[in-house]
Amino acid sequence: MTLVLFRIDERLLHGQVIVGWGMRLGIDYYVVVDDDLAGSDWEQDIYSAGLADRTAVDFVSVAETVQRFSELDSREGRGALLTRGTEDMRALGEAGLLSGKRVNLGGLHATGSRRRVLTYVHLDPGEEEDLKAIHAFSSGVTARDLPAGREVGLEELVDVLE
Repeated sequence: MTLVLFRIDERLLHGQVIVGWGMRLGIDYYVVVDDDLAGSDWEQDIYSAGLADRTAVDFVSVAETVQRFSELDSREGRGALLTRGTEDMRALGEAGLLSGKRVNLGGLHATGSRRRVLTYVHLDPGEEEDLKAIHAFSSGVTARDLPAGREVGLEELVDVLE
């Protein structure tokens, strides 16, 4: 099949992604793109603990994702690709991997430099610029916490910030 969900969510694999999105979309495998996690077996064990035994997960760096993308995107079953932040998803877009793909923006929570855009999305100016670039590289960026939630277009997110 293919990767059917491209999501930016700083929590990566958690209940909302595994149950909310995973069950609704019939996700069989996850690709977690994170340079730090790609090199940490014990953290990978923690993140994958909530997955059903039959659900595969790959923890890969941005560079490895670029190198292996056609394999990761053509596995048997339906997959979800997750990044912790906008920067890694933007790097995938710059590598040409998001063409024809829609990107879902999930949980990006409050920090000192971020402003609230939605209850579950807080952005700083750099992340806003990343999202604009991702939008240009893809079929679009929308925010939605759960599949049944209201989909918010990038234009609305950017308007809130301006």
